[in-house]
Formats: sequence, C-alpha cells, structure tokens
Amino acid sequence: MSSEFWLISAPGDKENLQALERMNTVTSKSNLSHNTKFAIPDFKVGTLDSLVGLSDELGKLDSFTESLIKKMAQCVVEVMEDAKGRVHENLLANGVDLTSFVTHFEWDMAKYPAKQPLVAVVDTLAKQLAQIETDLKARTAAYSTLKGNLENLEKKSSGNLFTRTLADIVNKEDFVLDSEYLITLLVIVPKPNYSQWQKRYESLSDMVVPRSTKLIAEDNEGGLFTVTMFRKVINDFKAKAKENKFIVREFFYDEKEIKTEREEMTKLLSEKKQQYGPLLRWLKVNFSEAFIAWIHLKALRVFVESVLRYGLPVNFQAVLLQPHKKATKRLREVLNSVFKHLDEVAAASILDASVDIPGIQLNNQDYFPYVYFHIDLSLLD
Repeated sequence: MSSEFWLISAPGDKENLQALERMNTVTSKSNLSHNTKFAIPDFKVGTLDSLVGLSDELGKLDSFTESLIKKMAQCVVEVMEDAKGRVHENLLANGVDLTSFVTHFEWDMAKYPAKQPLVAVVDTLAKQLAQIETDLKARTAAYSTLKGNLENLEKKSSGNLFTRTLADIVNKEDFVLDSEYLITLLVIVPKPNYSQWQKRYESLSDMVVPRSTKLIAEDNEGGLFTVTMFRKVINDFKAKAKENKFIVREFFYDEKEIKTEREEMTKLLSEKKQQYGPLLRWLKVNFSEAFIAWIHLKALRVFVESVLRYGLPVNFQAVLLQPHKKATKRLREVLNSVFKHLDEVAAASILDASVDIPGIQLNNQDYFPYVYFHIDLSLLD
C-alpha cells in the first residue's frame, strides 16, 4: 500500500450510493485500493456565502498545517540524531501509527463540538495550530542555539594538531610554569621525523634543557612534543625548528582559560541532555495534536465542499481510499467513470477552467466530478 490517501465524497441519494457500491466492487476486484467509510458529523451549516469564505480559509489552514507537521517530523529527526531508526516511534497520532489513525478516524466531539457553528470549530483549530507553531519556533530556536554552540566547541576539538583546542590534551605537569628564565614550548613533529627530533632537539639552539621533551598527543600526521628552554632563545629555537620541519605551536598554558573551556563543554553537554528529553516529549505530544487537527481539517473540507457542490439539505457519503502502489492512474479512471454523471449536477461552466467559482477548488487538474482531497503521509520525504 502507498502512504497516500484519497478522501472523496458523493451525494448520499440512492443512485449515488449505488455508484459508491460499484466503485467498491471494482476497486476491490481489480485490487486498486483499500476503501473505508469516513464518518463526518452533521455540522451547523449557516449561509452558503459563509461556506464559500470558509472554504478558502480551510484551504490555507490545510496547507499551513501540513507544512507544520512536516517541520515537526523533521525536528524529531534532528533531535534524535543517533537514533534516527526510531523516529517513527515518536511520530504517532493518539498513540497509534498515522495510517491506523486515518483509516479509523473518528471526529473528536469533546475537543471540536459539532454543535458549534462551523466558523467556531475552524477558529478553535486555527488557534490551536498557531499556538503549536509559536511554541515550536521558541523551543527549537533555543535547542538549535545550544546545539550550534556545542558543535563549534566540538569542531575545535576535532581539527588537527595545528588548529584544534589543546584544553583537553595538555596537563599542568607538562609545563614549567611561573619561571622567570625557563619556558616550555609545544612542537608539532611529522611522524616520519620522530627519531630525527629526538636526536636534534637539544642542539637546535643553545640553552635547551636536556631530556626535556615528551610526546603528549598524536594525530594521523604527527605528534605534539613538549620541550623546555631558556626564554631568551625562543626566537632562535623557532627558526631552527622550522628549518628542520618541526613547527612550534603558539600556546601558553593558562589554567583559568583551560578550566573555563572544559567547563563550557561540560555545561553545554549537560544543558543539551537536559533539554533533549523535554523537547522530544513536547514534539511527540504536539506532533500528535497537530496531525489529529490536520485530519479534522480534511474532514471539514470534505463537508464544506460537499455542501457547496451537492447543495442542501446536507446529504453525502465520504469514503477514504488508500490506493495500491502503481494503481493510481487506473483508480482515477474508474472513479471518473463511476461518477461522471455528477458533472450534470455541477454547473456546466465548472469544466471551463477560465471561470473562477469561489469556494469550489478548480485548478483544472484538481477538478473531478466528485469532491476529492489528498492526504500524503510521507512526511519525511
């Protein structure tokens, strides 16, 4: 089965209920789709004029909500980082997978009372979704800043010996500190030149302390060695070292600075850990809320379009089709054939794409003889 659904409706009179039965028979026999009834409550309709305005508003709210839940799904992926394989466990609606929720959809009367005017129901949904979007922006911005700061620190720790931070490598014991005459330098030596370094470093300049070198870190290219000498020969030592392909790394051991850098890393890691759980829980709960709201919006759109298309009193039957992969073209042909008589009910001018009838979704390619809305559950593609 594909991850897309077609939500359609046809009038509820005898002729059209028979047409729906024919559709069910053909689609089942030819293995084109899995079909289920889609129950939509009877809402207070109000005037047809107000429905036309509502139709436009619902179209915009539908697009907004789809974009919002896609953003939230993407946020779950980003937050879960190393556990990407378990993302779908957090993208549920009311505790069940999205396909099950859609195929077993029931209108939530407690949250969105059908006895209210339609405008009020839509307003409740719009406010709920706007609040979720506001909270999402605030929560993800804080987390992204934290993650960015952490990544910058991690980048500092992951470069080569020439550029990376040395805070996590060096120790106080590696240096001669607080001496008026002596200083310890750090020298990067290419791996093939280790023995050459050991033989030569004492004679690169006068006043180098014998046996004062020690390898304190390595990467793929080379090693970081300490060497101690009198302060007054620093420049001479640097120049001779360079001639021998030994590079002195500018570094002065500052205990306070190193402590601050280490603490910053620990603090950020701790903050990220503290934010991770609550943020993931918030995303899980609010993704579910937004997704449920989205399917309620689809139900409202079917209701409004069906009333605008088929007239009053309200009498239509909505059906949810889950097309089989590679069967969509044939399924569309079957539906168009079964319901082509509905074109006579709709105004003849509907088929003329140049005529814009407010409230009826007419982008030519999207017009079918029956009411049709698309639901795509591949939210991470």
